[in-house]
Amino acid sequence: MAIDPPRSVVLSYDQDSQRLNVQLVEPAKLAQILAGKFTVPILLDDFDYKLDDEFARRLGVAMLNGIALGYPHIKQYMTVTQEPIDRPSEE
Repeated sequence: MAIDPPRSVVLSYDQDSQRLNVQLVEPAKLAQILAGKFTVPILLDDFDYKLDDEFARRLGVAMLNGIALGYPHIKQYMTVTQEPIDRPSEE
């Protein structure tokens, strides 16, 4: 089975077309651009290494909030729950 090379994901908002664009980029090509930029680390250990539906939901909300910092008008379209959603325990 072929394995793709490592990729970084870039999410951007195009205000003119009012769409979100997702691009896959080689990490080495981003390194110089990202050097010294504000970084928010997401430690997998904090999530018990579970990349589940709730993790994906929270990551998506964080990405939308990050875009809304530069494009505040996009908040009018956001109807997401900001806080973690409690799930019944598996007992």
